This record gives sequence, structure tokens and C-alpha cells, in this order.
Amino acid sequence: SSPPVRLFSPSRTADAQFAQFGWVGAVAPPATALWTADRPTLTTATPVTLSWTSPQGLVFRQKISADKDFLFTVEQSITNPGAAPVALQPFGLVSRRGEAPAAEVNVHVGPIGVLNDTLKDSDLEFEKLREEGPQRVTSTGGWLGLTEKYWLAASVPDQKAKINATFQYAAGQYQADWLADAITVPAGGRVVSTARLFAGAKDVDLIDRYTEAGIPRLDKAVSWGWFEVIAKPIFHLLDFLFKFTGNFGVAIIGLTLIVRAIMFPIANKQYESMAKIRVIGPRMKAIQEKYGDDKLRAQQEIMAIYKNEKVNPLAGCLPILLQIPIFYALYKTLLISIEMRHQPFVLWLTDLSAPDPLTPLNLFGLIAWQPPAFIALGVLPILLGVTMWLQQKLSPAQMDPVQQQVFALMPWLFMFFMAPFAAGLQLYWCVNNLVSIAQQLYMNRKYPAPATPPSAAVIDVKPNPPKPAGPKPAGPKPPAPRANAGRRRK
Repeated sequence: SSPPVRLFSPSRTADAQFAQFGWVGAVAPPATALWTADRPTLTTATPVTLSWTSPQGLVFRQKISADKDFLFTVEQSITNPGAAPVALQPFGLVSRRGEAPAAEVNVHVGPIGVLNDTLKDSDLEFEKLREEGPQRVTSTGGWLGLTEKYWLAASVPDQKAKINATFQYAAGQYQADWLADAITVPAGGRVVSTARLFAGAKDVDLIDRYTEAGIPRLDKAVSWGWFEVIAKPIFHLLDFLFKFTGNFGVAIIGLTLIVRAIMFPIANKQYESMAKIRVIGPRMKAIQEKYGDDKLRAQQEIMAIYKNEKVNPLAGCLPILLQIPIFYALYKTLLISIEMRHQPFVLWLTDLSAPDPLTPLNLFGLIAWQPPAFIALGVLPILLGVTMWLQQKLSPAQMDPVQQQVFALMPWLFMFFMAPFAAGLQLYWCVNNLVSIAQQLYMNRKYPAPATPPSAAVIDVKPNPPKPAGPKPAGPKPPAPRANAGRRRK
């Protein structure tokens, strides 16, 4: 039920955004040239040819064709009936008035391009163009344009042409354009220059297909970020599960379970180590009480317990480190993939790409007031905080009181931190927490803690042998053994 999205609007309108192709030169068509169309409507089956004749008799034509996915092919031709050759330069541009709506962090919005096989985005921010002036790049082929979170307008020159690309801002208008080297039209001859324009949604499969069809690295228009090597496979798996189940929320739950199944051997080691630490926790606490301020001695004895019980205190770090890139990749997938845009789950979750809308602050929608994003705690963020708190209750307590306080606050801080994020991401985290709780409960039953912790007085800790204070004092040397000593003993 989402309304149609209008990507292009004519120039001199409030939200002007448009593309243009043409020629630069003394006899090129001016901006006020009135072109004639051979038919009134452009469809995927019927291209439209625009024509204009110059005062010198040169005939300019633009044959515009389009496929069903908004890739336009513009074939520009010049026919020179005169007696002298003419040189002109083909160009293409994409222009818009004002800035595109700002997206989330790490999602590029604004001028973009791939030139010399290199992605240009971070150095082409709107603010940078305003403050530092035009940015110019020379390239052979490539593409350039303007991008939003879900939409892209990219002008694609002939891939064999050498071009001068320019990104600029002037009088409220942002523009990305290219100008190719001059082409000579011989007397009585005709030349053709072909360019393309993509103006549509950044559907991943579609963008990949156009990349394979010859638009170099067009797939870079999707802001995958640092973990693209993980994010794209996760997207394709999520997309497959969505097509299989028909529900994006169910697909996210399936993805969570698959990721946890793959990481099960490592996570199992983590929870086994945590369970053992929980078992030996009372002994460690008693050691700290026994040695008081002697931190070094207490640490030595605790490390001895780790060694005797075959416990690795760092075993829990590896699964967390492995999940960081997976979580970030999923975050980017849910954030930028148009495939998830406006996808419902169940009940009140009608858009998994938006934050959970149901919050107790407006009595779950009974009050016509939308609280600010950072305090708009939906049901999923609250569930996320509660499940994190349960995880901590099942985990070994931190020995340091300061760390205990920090860890005690983390679930409730994350609850507020995650509130503005997409509900799909919150759903993933909640399901992940529930799986972790089930795994921790199993391990705690397998390695139960002692019913009565030992007191500090009964902890058996062997003292380290005292080290000598210095070199032994020199004394008289013992007499050398005599040769017949052995015979006397015999």
C-alpha cells in the first residue's frame, strides 16, 4: 500500500531531478532547442526517437529505449550533409535540486560513481561539494550519478570512451556529469555515440545483473560497507528464506537459527567454559578473600585453578568476536536492502525496516503521540533488554565490583540504544538471546555449581617456595675423594 516513488521531476520544479544527454560544440543543439518526437509514448516495446536539425543542416537524433527495470539506452547520432567535417563532444549528466533525504549512519547518500574501477562516494558528500567546490576525475568508461538509500540514478558513458567526470554544486543544484573526447563527423557522414542511464531501485539481483551486463561495478552502489564479503552471502540466504517462507520475519528467525547452528561448536565451548567458571566461582571468591590486598598472589592462585580444572577464561571471547562482523553484516543487509522495505512480520510489526512502533509511552498507540526515537521503547527493544538480563543472570558473575555494575547496566542501556533501529534487527537479536539462554540453561544443568561454597579458611592453596635472597656464602671446599676410598668402603 506504499504510494509510488517519483524519482525524476522536470527542471525548474521544487524537487527537480533529471538526466540529460547531448553534445558540446559550436554547432551543438542549445538548451532551448525544440526536439521532435516520432511517437508520444515510450514503452519497453516501442522506443522513441527525438530529432532536431541545426541551422547548418546537421541532423541530431536521440533514440531512447527502455527495459522493464528502468535501464535506458540512448543512441545519439549526427548526420552531416555539409561539405566540411564537424567535431563535437558527447556528454551525459544527472542533476537534482537540493539534498536527498539523509539516511542512517554508514549509508552514503549523494553523488557517487565508479571511475578508473574505483568507487567514489565518501569524498563526494553534499557538504564537501558545497565547501570545497567541484571534484574532477578523468577515466575511461565507468559510471556516475546520484544515489539515495533505496534509489539510484546513474549515467553510463561508452565504456571505451575517455571522459572528464565532474561532481559539482551551484545555486542549489547538485550535478554529476561526464564529457567525452571530441568525435569528428566527416562531410556527408554519420556518427553514433551510445550511452545508458539507470534510474530505479537498488534491487540487489537487478544491480548484479546489470553489472554482469557491462556496467562496471554498479553493484558498489549498494552500501554494503566493510563486511561486504559476509553481508552479500547473508543477504542472499535471507532472500532465499524469504522467498521460501513468504514472511521476512520468519526468514530472519530462520537465518538466526542457521547462524547459531554453524557457530554451535564454538559457542558450545564458550558455554562449557562459562559453566565451569560458574562451578569454580566460589573457590575463586574465597581465594580473593583469603589473600585480601595481595592481588598478585590471588591472581596466581586463580590461574592455578584454571590450569587444574582445564578452564580457558578467554573462551567466551571468540564467539563474540565472530558474531561482530555477522551482526554488522546483518545490520547493513536489513538497513539498505530494498527487498525488506515495508515487509511485515506479525500483528503490529507491519514494517521490519522501521523501528518497532508499539511503545508503552503512548499506551501502545492509544494516545496519538509519537515519542522521540531514543525513548520510543517498543515491545522488541524491551524484550531484548529482558533477555540480555536473563543471560547475565545465568552467566558467571564478574569478580570486580566495578565490572559487575557495568554489566548490570548493559541490558537496559542496549534497550534504549537499539530502540531506533529496524525491527528486523531487534527481532534477530531477541531470537539470538533466547537461543543463548536455552544453551546456557543446558550447560548449567550439566555443570551444576556447588550447593555450599567453601569458606576462605578451607581453601587449599600451596604457598610458593621462597626464593633465595642472594648468592650462597663462600665456604671451605670439601676434600677431594681419595683413590682408595672405595676399597675401604668395600
